[in-house]
Amino acid sequence: MDAIDDLVKLLSRLPGVGSKSAARMTYRLIGTDPNYNRRLGEAISTLQERIHRCTICGSFTETDPCPICQDEKRDRSIMCVVEQPQDVLTIQNSGIYSGLFHVLGGAISPLNSIGPDQLSFSALRKRIQEGDFKEIIIATNPNEEGDITALYIKRMFKDSGLKITRLAAGLPIGGDLEYADRRTLEISLRSRMDM
Repeated sequence: MDAIDDLVKLLSRLPGVGSKSAARMTYRLIGTDPNYNRRLGEAISTLQERIHRCTICGSFTETDPCPICQDEKRDRSIMCVVEQPQDVLTIQNSGIYSGLFHVLGGAISPLNSIGPDQLSFSALRKRIQEGDFKEIIIATNPNEEGDITALYIKRMFKDSGLKITRLAAGLPIGGDLEYADRRTLEISLRSRMDM
């Protein structure tokens, strides 16, 4: 196997990258400035050393706690619960949400043997109990696993007196939150509904 084939195979293992896209990227990298390739390689090779999970919210960060959890200007009465760290970035980049986040680390999926014990529900419960929250926004993906997870959260806090809402219109059923554009996400956040 030569260097081109090796890189194509490695790149095609990334989500959403097929062999044709991987080949295009490989040939683009061959023709790119060598300094760029060195910087890209270094950024990839040190990524796991530099990035870790925030001990408060579970999002990826270089500092602990993460900048969002440290930000005293954020609305500490609202908690947005998401499945993955990239969902935090998606919602944060929309510029329309200013509360706190909690990353579950996935969604309940009985078919994949992922139950509540494999996700950070106990940390969520502790944060809600220790905080002064008025609302939980459930921002799980609009698919079967996301719906199961949303119902689980609703049941967890049904007697808490908290307002429980879920992202509403605009998000496609079966889609992933990270692919939502800013406007669609804004509509979903603004038209969230009680659960």
